[in-house]
Amino acid sequence: MDIVVCIKRVPATDTAIKIAADGKSIETSGVTFEMNAYDEFALEQARLLKEQLGEATVTAITIGPKEAQKEMRGTLARGADKAVLLTTEHWVYDGASTAEALSTWIKANPAQIVLCGKQATDADNNQMASNLAARLGYGCVTEVSKLELAEGTFTAERDIEGAREVVTCKTPAVISCNKGLNEPKPANLKSIMAAKKKPLEEMPAELPDAAMEVVSLELPPPRAEGKIIGEGADAVPALIELLRNEAKAI
Repeated sequence: MDIVVCIKRVPATDTAIKIAADGKSIETSGVTFEMNAYDEFALEQARLLKEQLGEATVTAITIGPKEAQKEMRGTLARGADKAVLLTTEHWVYDGASTAEALSTWIKANPAQIVLCGKQATDADNNQMASNLAARLGYGCVTEVSKLELAEGTFTAERDIEGAREVVTCKTPAVISCNKGLNEPKPANLKSIMAAKKKPLEEMPAELPDAAMEVVSLELPPPRAEGKIIGEGADAVPALIELLRNEAKAI
């Protein structure tokens, strides 16, 4: 079985984001990048499926600048057999264009299962799985928190409001992975060294015209300064008054 894991290179979640001079992208100088946190669950699930099946190949793929080699080497150290970097120097925010470029590669290199994180921690669009599935003609299940595979059919569980939904679907399929699906394992020294001998292919990304344009980016307004209204029990009436009439919290 061939398994593809879609990875996104994102700013570290503790990074102080600054808007670039063009007003439409982020300033990348001094920013630490890392693998999208939800994609870690997808990568670990691919490793577990390979372990279960015995015969399977796991390919990690991403779109990004050449610097994304670091994240892709990380996927090789954590279970992928090979990695593919579709290079572009453009800041790709448009999920439809990304899905089109990824689906073009997957169509040329068919896979039975395509895994991705449920969303990226930078854009939070939560649309990659369905976008990919529509272009590939695959089945699709999103935000999966439990997954079992047997004889070309998988059973997936996903949380919905007030309940848990259980679905079955035949492969090929695209599955987006939610937190709790597994416990991603960090790479050890042996796997890091072995990753250096695994293939990492680079080729230009075939990006179509963008389906969406970023007009501008703005940072959220700064939080208002806190208020000290007193000390001890004597401050409670004033606190209740502010919560009721100013904050509208009660």
